[in-house]
Amino acid sequence: MARTDLVLAITGASGSPYGVCLLEQLLRAQRHVHLVISPAAVEVLQTELGRTVRLDRFDPFDLLGATAEGLNLDRLHYHHFRNFQAGIASGSFLTAGMAIVPCSMGTIAAIAHGVSENLIHRAADVHLKERRKLVVVPRETPLGIIQLRNLTTCAEAGAVVLPAMPAFYTQPKSVEDMVHFIVGRVCDQLGVEHHLFPRWGTQEPQHRQG
Repeated sequence: MARTDLVLAITGASGSPYGVCLLEQLLRAQRHVHLVISPAAVEVLQTELGRTVRLDRFDPFDLLGATAEGLNLDRLHYHHFRNFQAGIASGSFLTAGMAIVPCSMGTIAAIAHGVSENLIHRAADVHLKERRKLVVVPRETPLGIIQLRNLTTCAEAGAVVLPAMPAFYTQPKSVEDMVHFIVGRVCDQLGVEHHLFPRWGTQEPQHRQG
């Protein structure tokens, strides 16, 4: 079995555009993507993107909108968050990594303390114990001591903590540009090629006026 499959989980933190954009990029990169969505993420997707996703009758068009028409959906494998029979619940199922985008503080707490209450928690636990890449993208502010300690625990266990902190050296012109920066950094961690933003040192210097 080739280790090219990737796992993507979307949870209930603000930042659902990051998760949807990442899914699009992974599919464009011709990766097989194993997708899991939490119930709280469904609420956030409705609020932030106006998209109604049904976990029991999942339709990729509900999540991706018209963009889905140009993607190879045969590479998208949806798993219900309660389905512990899914391959990604076992370490014997080989993957190239997992990203949780966005990652809620509740999910971070479950990962930090090994509480596998759903498939997202279990898949994350599997990636840590198998020493595979796990990228978590928290979107919360301010961070209290409990959240900071949980994030530290995840990092100590081997997770990559990649906060949703867009850069400005890329001179973003839109919200989409800022989303692309974070998604691009996640792709970097997963070893997925992209051209989502100009890299440091590749831009012409901008001279200030006045």
